[in-house]
Amino acid sequence: QVQLVESGGGSVQVGGSLRLSCAVSGLTYSSYYMAWFRQASGKEREGVAAIGRDGRASYADSVKGRFTTSKDNDKNTLYLQMNSLKPEDTAMYSCAIGSKPLYRPLTPGSYNYWGQGTQVTVSS
Repeated sequence: QVQLVESGGGSVQVGGSLRLSCAVSGLTYSSYYMAWFRQASGKEREGVAAIGRDGRASYADSVKGRFTTSKDNDKNTLYLQMNSLKPEDTAMYSCAIGSKPLYRPLTPGSYNYWGQGTQVTVSS
């Protein structure tokens, strides 16, 4: 059974930092590509950052220069370091993992499995 479990969310003030983690079990982690998505209240899910099988990262324009994604294959864990947080970053953040032939890094349809999410709230 594939499981993705996020952690590290919370409440921070503008300009603060958080580090999200996504622990993966039930599959051969290194064979997949992974991503972080977020969904704010009343808005559609948005791709934030993705990392391909080759380790190449992709980012949404809204987070470039502030967010960094990485993975630890030994720990089967994906990370999202979020710096210089803004109120508009407030959302439920979820990780996803996929193996489909057509890889579109920040497109939800490219992913097979999803975590439950962790809430990030940025206040001014």
